[in-house]
Amino acid sequence: MSRPDLSPLASFPAARPRRLRYDAFTRDLVREHNLSAHDLIYPVFVQDGSGQRHAVPSMLGVERLSLDLLLPVAEECVRLQIPVMALFPVIDPALKTADGAEAANPEGLIPRVVRALKDRFPELGVMTDVALDPYTSHGQDGLLDATGYILNDATTAVLVRQALTQAEAGVDIVAPSDMMDGRIGAIRQALEGKDLVHTRIMAYSAKYASAFYGPFRDAVGSAANLGKSNKKVYQMDPGNTDEALREVALDLAEGADMVMVKPGMPYLDVVRRVKDQFGVPTFAYQVSGEYAMLKAAAQNGWLDHDAVMLESLLAFKRAGANGVLTYFALDAARKLRG
Repeated sequence: MSRPDLSPLASFPAARPRRLRYDAFTRDLVREHNLSAHDLIYPVFVQDGSGQRHAVPSMLGVERLSLDLLLPVAEECVRLQIPVMALFPVIDPALKTADGAEAANPEGLIPRVVRALKDRFPELGVMTDVALDPYTSHGQDGLLDATGYILNDATTAVLVRQALTQAEAGVDIVAPSDMMDGRIGAIRQALEGKDLVHTRIMAYSAKYASAFYGPFRDAVGSAANLGKSNKKVYQMDPGNTDEALREVALDLAEGADMVMVKPGMPYLDVVRRVKDQFGVPTFAYQVSGEYAMLKAAAQNGWLDHDAVMLESLLAFKRAGANGVLTYFALDAARKLRG
């Protein structure tokens, strides 16, 4: 991005930038970026059963909920005008297999939750994760060969079945987070083939092999399965940004409607580059580790909880994001309502 030409600007004392900071109404009047509840997507963890509520120890205030307890949360999202809820499943370990077959079960946890949410709250957008790590016995996002390497094309075939299962259940947005090559095109072709032309794809296009995902893996129960393994052979190297642009370009060419950068705040430079380069709907995920750090610091009295929450979310908008997936969504929306 080229530098702005500042030469025509007046110099002090004709120019006093502090004049535009003098009072609240002037600051409001000239503010370049604003945050609203409409910018937020709320990620939630759902589990089987009834009356089930389990706190996630590494994510203060976040719980794994059964469907009956999730419905009031969805109602609160509607009331607060949060447009989308993103579902992440906590799967019974007995259903986890090496091939993650449960991911494509039309009577599985996520399809049942999607149908219930769309029946009760048709105005609430529902987004689902397309990835195998919650369903695999080894905790990886794909199928393994004899050496433990993640197979790209075989994994994509399962992801297509998973996405179709979710779309046929009525989900609004499928969000492939697996980082397999070519999976966006395969999913888009399959959706078109089933006349599911309104199902949107939000591609996790620039998903980095980050150390900030730890609390999330605890929440969905994949951390123990993954053990000391990592995901560096398919998620992106944190040192790369040009590669992110190539990934986004490929996903858009294959039929993605929206793209995502993950994690969030440590990668705001990537958000900015993606938005400047492509000008498409761009989202960021304020991931579990980011949330956990801010929550822990606030709990210890080291930071003002509400102030840093809103400032961090505004930073995503300033960097160019159209919206943010954040575990702060309910708290932020309440605060924004005053």
